[in-house]
Amino acid sequence: MTKLKLFFFILLFSPCVFSQFENDPFAIEDDNLNVGGDIFSDFNEDIESTQMAEDERFYRYGRFFTFQLGIGLTTFDGNRGTAYDNDPPTYNLGVNYFLDFRSSFGMGVEYSKHNFFLPEATLGFEGQTEGVGFIDVSMIRVYFAGRYYIDTADLGTAITYSNPYLTARLEYWYVTNKFSDQEGIIADDTGGGIGVGIGGGFEFPIKIKESYLGVEALWHSVAFHDKFTQNYRPPRANPDGFGYEDLTGNVYSLIVSYVINW
Repeated sequence: MTKLKLFFFILLFSPCVFSQFENDPFAIEDDNLNVGGDIFSDFNEDIESTQMAEDERFYRYGRFFTFQLGIGLTTFDGNRGTAYDNDPPTYNLGVNYFLDFRSSFGMGVEYSKHNFFLPEATLGFEGQTEGVGFIDVSMIRVYFAGRYYIDTADLGTAITYSNPYLTARLEYWYVTNKFSDQEGIIADDTGGGIGVGIGGGFEFPIKIKESYLGVEALWHSVAFHDKFTQNYRPPRANPDGFGYEDLTGNVYSLIVSYVINW
């Protein structure tokens, strides 16, 4: 009798059990693996939406191109600084392209004049009975520069509106030394050298998104063609006389510019 009851019990409940799997025998496995969606797809959608929002904000509030026209001062230290007298101003012309709110890429050209005087004969001009006299120096350099504008959102309105930035340059300097008192006798000495510049600056708005007043200070290290010249050393006949061992030294520049924005 007990076996008969068990048999009828199995027949009664077996259709309910098997009906759950007759359509999809792997339903339990699918339910266990389904965690509410593709986490990688959700992550990509978040990145894309954030990027689109940032792009829209940049197109609305950002700057795209700037053109600058500036004047300033270029000076030196070391032996070159001892020898040279500077003839300001230094002239600057440049353009800048913004990649986003924080970074930009630019290029430009600068020009400065300097001079020095050799009252006595030096090693490279021992044939002269007197010094070669006045030497006029012209320096023109082209540069490629990157800028990074510092996030100042939490530093107060005054600092935020000054738009501080850090900058680095790759430069090519072309130098012409003209022996003005020996014109036609001693040929001009010309040559170029690769340099780098590191520094920073500010851009104070005159009219936001239209015009700015820029101030930039840089330290330069340049491989001038006459950096290690021996021409200006004291002559062999008078080793303690007037002259410069070489023309080594770093360069410093300060440029104030009017910046127009598009």
